Amino acid sequence: MNEQNETLARGTRPLLTELEVGAELFRRTYAVDRDRLVRYAGASGDFNPIHYNDRFAEEVGLPGVIAHGMLTMGLAGSAVADWARDPGAVAEYGVRFTRPVEVPDPGAAEVQVVGKVGDVDLGEGSVRVDLTVTSGGVTVLAKAQAVVRLG
Repeated sequence: MNEQNETLARGTRPLLTELEVGAELFRRTYAVDRDRLVRYAGASGDFNPIHYNDRFAEEVGLPGVIAHGMLTMGLAGSAVADWARDPGAVAEYGVRFTRPVEVPDPGAAEVQVVGKVGDVDLGEGSVRVDLTVTSGGVTVLAKAQAVVRLG
């Protein structure tokens, strides 16, 4: 277990002075199935049929039903907030949507989120977390970064 994972196991907030550029902070895998899409649609109000109707999705040129982009972004953001042990510590967060997450029926797509230290700013008390977000071996979010204030 590396030092960052030991910090998570202890349940304490990461210490800025212990972070090194390039170090892996966390890995998370999320299952995205049709049930999760329905629940997200209800919470967000986004009932676009590309998120639940294969025939419609294919008619508009998609390979089938795809996950909501904001759901994918939210999963990656929650990985950062969980690592920081405080959602309020996430001061900035942005991504570029590059590929859709295809959601099979039956079954689930897996979204993998890996966070690494991109930069440490001791003066600001913050760390930039660079995220790699993939599904099926393909990058689905690019330029995914969060700035976390650790004090």
